[in-house]
Amino acid sequence: MDLSIIIVNYLSKDKLANCLRSISEADTSGISFEAIIVENNSGEDLKELIQKYNFAKLIVSEKNLGMGGGNNLGVKNSSGELILISNPDIVFKKDSLKVLLTAFRGQQNISLAGPRLLSPDGSLQYSCALFPRWYMPILRRTVLGRLFPRTLADFSMKDFDHQKNIAVDWLFGACFLVRRSDFSGQDLFDERFFMYFEDTDLCRRIWRKGKEVWYIAEAEVFHDHKRDSANKNIFTNRLMRIHLKSWWQYFLKWGFGVRR
Repeated sequence: MDLSIIIVNYLSKDKLANCLRSISEADTSGISFEAIIVENNSGEDLKELIQKYNFAKLIVSEKNLGMGGGNNLGVKNSSGELILISNPDIVFKKDSLKVLLTAFRGQQNISLAGPRLLSPDGSLQYSCALFPRWYMPILRRTVLGRLFPRTLADFSMKDFDHQKNIAVDWLFGACFLVRRSDFSGQDLFDERFFMYFEDTDLCRRIWRKGKEVWYIAEAEVFHDHKRDSANKNIFTNRLMRIHLKSWWQYFLKWGFGVRR
């Protein structure tokens, strides 16, 4: 099996339907692949949807494992040489998979590669970033960020034109490709991060192993993303509290003064 596509679903059935349809319509000639759908205990019945696609397999988790844990469960039940982690809100262009795999294969120094993310209207989403300083999540999730717009822009690599392939510190975890052999005997994600920072942590681990993380500009996918943690009131927004908890765990693990 060349490729396993892992998709974790949590109350995203409609978007998952669009994602699976785009995979079925993609150019996968010469690629043997499967899609492992993990229903992460959200209560949605996906059986009828999954039965429409002979490449899809459904796994129903008995509890909500979070993003890292849900994806790890999918990986353990997959067999592809390459693993594509995809959010259910991704819609693939016809050539997305083939272009990304072509850029990745044969580049043994690259351990993780991600495509260019576009909003449904075709506008660019900034999906590659510098490893964060300890204060960056505070600036991004509170009104303090308005005082430091240049710092936020640098973090999100907004001066980069996003039209060429480039090695980056880390990529947002909405869609990316890894090689199974690079993670032999270990989980892909560190499950102490229930949600948020699991992608940052993964990329840091890759760089620490002497491998590289690459942004692949010519591979494009649509990302119909809603920032559920954009409400910056910590008292009313559960996801913001989870984000800040993961921020604390991340810097406890890696230290507060280290970039890479």
